[in-house]
Amino acid sequence: MRAETVTREMRFRIEHRTSYHYAGTASESFMEARLTPVTDAQQHVVSRQLDTTPPCNIHTYTDYFGNIVETFSIVHRHRSLLLISQSVVETHPVSPPPAALEVTLSEARQIYQSERLQLCEFLMPSPAIDVPPEAHALAAQFFQPASPIGPSLLALNEWIKTNLVYETGSTRIDTPVAEVLSSRRGVCQDFAQLMIAVLRAAGIPARYVTGYIETEDQRQAAEGSLDPALIGSSESHAWVEARLPGGFWWPLEPTNNCVAGERHVKVAIGRDYQDSTPTKGVFKGTVSDRLDVHVVMQRV
Repeated sequence: MRAETVTREMRFRIEHRTSYHYAGTASESFMEARLTPVTDAQQHVVSRQLDTTPPCNIHTYTDYFGNIVETFSIVHRHRSLLLISQSVVETHPVSPPPAALEVTLSEARQIYQSERLQLCEFLMPSPAIDVPPEAHALAAQFFQPASPIGPSLLALNEWIKTNLVYETGSTRIDTPVAEVLSSRRGVCQDFAQLMIAVLRAAGIPARYVTGYIETEDQRQAAEGSLDPALIGSSESHAWVEARLPGGFWWPLEPTNNCVAGERHVKVAIGRDYQDSTPTKGVFKGTVSDRLDVHVVMQRV
């Protein structure tokens, strides 16, 4: 596994721009957005703003998984819709307790069983992540009862990176895990959901994370940076959090075979991408002709 080269606090300015261009005229639009980065032990939101064109009133609530959700409606005719989310976030790495990584899988399963009511949603198949026989076979390969959980998780993380090819456009938003394993191709969503399926098959609670990553182009823009290149999209990125015994959610990134660190910014979590998708909504009176999403993540 390739870990982050340097461990230091970092600050990023992030602009997430989403534009809908309609084939005709929309008479109404209703939208919800999960675009606000979280504040937790690994990162702190310094500032955050969401602007829409046409302008409208924005209402905020916290969903079941703890994600900040912004909702709004535009009830007059419009031919396009633009969302600009701007954030400044400070990040720093947080290491898991070493003892938690040394617990055997057999012992970990006993601990998870005592917390099953709390963790059941991250142990079971979910709407976008089934657990096919192939996932159970990989779970048996990587997670032996007497093996320590930490090295086993890292081994699976590395296997996915080594055996799958990152290829934009090779999968659909709803491509099932079995198809990804068969084709051995996908994007970050597929890498993450495959890993989650295997972990759930092994009895390890796992959840889906949506966020941002400093990609190679953005890294090069940081003058003098010696950090390794990271593969990712110019839109949102996805990775996994695995629950360790004791309660620590360990962020693992199979797309780049690393532990998600200070160059990752976490936005939302859920059982799968459906719970944490950045934007979704409905439009009345037309169909969307084109959707464009672009993210710029710069060190400051």
